[in-house]
Parts: sequence; C-alpha cells; structure tokens
Amino acid sequence: MTGSITDGEDVVQDALFRAYRSLDTFDDSRPLVPWLFRIAHNQCIDFLRRRGVREEAEAAAAEPDFIEPGDPAPTVGPAIEHLVLNLPPKERACVLLKDVFEYSLEEVAELVDSTVGGVKAALNRGRSKLASLEDQLARPRVTAPEHRQILRLYVERFNNRDWDGLRELISADARLLVADRYSGSFTDGGYLGVYSRMTVTWRLTLGEVDGEPSIILLNMRDGAWEIEGIIRLDIGAHGRIERICDFQHCPWVLAAGSVVVREFVG
Repeated sequence: MTGSITDGEDVVQDALFRAYRSLDTFDDSRPLVPWLFRIAHNQCIDFLRRRGVREEAEAAAAEPDFIEPGDPAPTVGPAIEHLVLNLPPKERACVLLKDVFEYSLEEVAELVDSTVGGVKAALNRGRSKLASLEDQLARPRVTAPEHRQILRLYVERFNNRDWDGLRELISADARLLVADRYSGSFTDGGYLGVYSRMTVTWRLTLGEVDGEPSIILLNMRDGAWEIEGIIRLDIGAHGRIERICDFQHCPWVLAAGSVVVREFVG
C-alpha cells in the first residue's frame, strides 16, 4: 500500500497504537479483522496524503458497476511496484485484496467498508490503470543530494562513536520510533545511549531499501558483517533530522523488502 516496507511497517505501528486506544469502542460481537483492517487502511490513506503521493482525491465517478466477463485481470505479481505507486488507496486495496490475497468480493467490501458494487468499480478502474502501466518502470522517491550527505554524516559519526556529533544532526524536537519497542520524543528515548552501552559490535552502512537511499545496520557475527536492521531518517527542509525510525527489532522487514548494501563505511 505504501510502496515501501519501512513505510508500511511505520503505518502498522501507528495503526496498532490507534486500535489499542480505540478498544473501548470495538463491538466484540463483530469480527476483529475487518475492524483492524479499516483502521490500518485509514492510517495508510492519512500517511499517503501527508507524503503527497496521491495525485488526486478519489471522486465519485460514473463507472460501470460490473466487471467485463472474460476480461482477466493483469498479472499482479510483476505489477506490484506500479500498483503501490500509482493507484489511489481504495483501488490499491481492492486489487491487492482480490487479485493478490484472493478474498471474495463480499470480503473485500467488508474490509474496505464499501459495497460489492463499489469494489467492482474500484477493481475495474485499478485493473485498467495497471494494464496501461505494464510497460513503464516504477520510480522510487528521489532524495535530495543534501539529504544523502546527512545520511553519510550520520553513518560516519555513528561508526566513529561520535554521539555528540550525531546529536548535532538531529532537530531538538525530533521524534523516535524503535519499532515494537518505543515511539515518542527522541530526547526522552535514550536512543544513542542504548547503542553506546551495547557490547555488540555495530556498524552502519549506506544502502537502499525498496530503491530509496537508506541506512543499513550491520552486526559482527562469526567474523563477518551481517545485515541486522534498517534505519530510516526523515529530514526536514532545514537540513536537520526530524525523525529516526529503527527497525532492528522487526526482522521480517528484511525479508519483505529489497535491501541492498551500496557502500560500507567503517
């Protein structure tokens, strides 16, 4: 849905927190999964709006409320990158749920809080757009050159254990997410102190995650460096780090995303 495994994990963390805070409103006579999915779906839409990925709002259009018989859906597997980057959220969710996860139309309608007719219309639109994108390449988000330099400085100062130098790169009101562990103020999280006290041999390196410049966390095991996690930095217009997201405790992110080490800085 987000086009990036780290962004997706971030949305899941926020959605679970919102669900926990809303437990008192949950009707336990109804299924839990659709309720959780709707929260995650809405959280994802909010994320996409904030990031500015959506090119246009979904509008009520005069779409045929049927799926043409004998018109098979495009092969979705090779088109996932196009799907997540180009379809509006409702179409995106419907195509993923129907054509990838093979839910029934009725199940999809319940999960996206729509009708069967609405799901059919969204599938028609989404499949048509996917077909028109078949020969195009999905483009990753572009990071400004100055942001790449911030990534490099962060890696170098971490590897040199220059904790004060690292703090100079980080905004005073920066936020911190250590997935599955902590979410809140960077200042209150004691993040760098935790790494400074660890006896484990850590190094950072520059790389790419789902095609985007990122920081890869390495750990020395049996005399060799192994990928241990992903660290994502959100950098503001002023050139300071506004948010640090550390996915060390989410090993499934490494398997689900495309992680490439581009340069070792030691």
